[in-house]
Amino acid sequence: PALQLSEPVRIVCRENSIDSLLADLALHKIDLVIADGPVPAGINVRVYSHKLGDCGISFFAIDKLIEQMTGDFPHSLKTVPVLLPSDTNSVQSRLWKWFDTHRIQPNIVGEFDDSALMKTFGQAGVGVFMAPTPIAPEVEKQYGVKVIGQTDEVHEQFYAISAERKI
Repeated sequence: PALQLSEPVRIVCRENSIDSLLADLALHKIDLVIADGPVPAGINVRVYSHKLGDCGISFFAIDKLIEQMTGDFPHSLKTVPVLLPSDTNSVQSRLWKWFDTHRIQPNIVGEFDDSALMKTFGQAGVGVFMAPTPIAPEVEKQYGVKVIGQTDEVHEQFYAISAERKI
């Protein structure tokens, strides 16, 4: 919607640590941070978190990996390599709890800060990867992969963080 405003808007997208982004936000170098969680506790910056929503996650693989899987999802994840978001992404800790709950010890072969890079490695057959369920059809089409399962037990969260109370 911002691109449809009567005044022209220029969008600059950056990826960085949450601390650096919040510092830039506080200094008004940037206007908004889209993050996977609210402002962390203990941050001494006057900014505000606005929850945009959350959703479950889907798991994807190329046909070659799907053929190697044994058992039903999610236990089939034990039999193939898995790619994870790095520990800078808050979903990783929720994934580990989910793995523990289901007694799954995945063979983690890579961790990624950049979700597009993780998808590219998944497309190359390096491992199973995950993405938010609402974009599953787009991920399948763009990367030539298939959904092998999904869960609503692990939620991907989305927050807008601003220096002002309203967006």
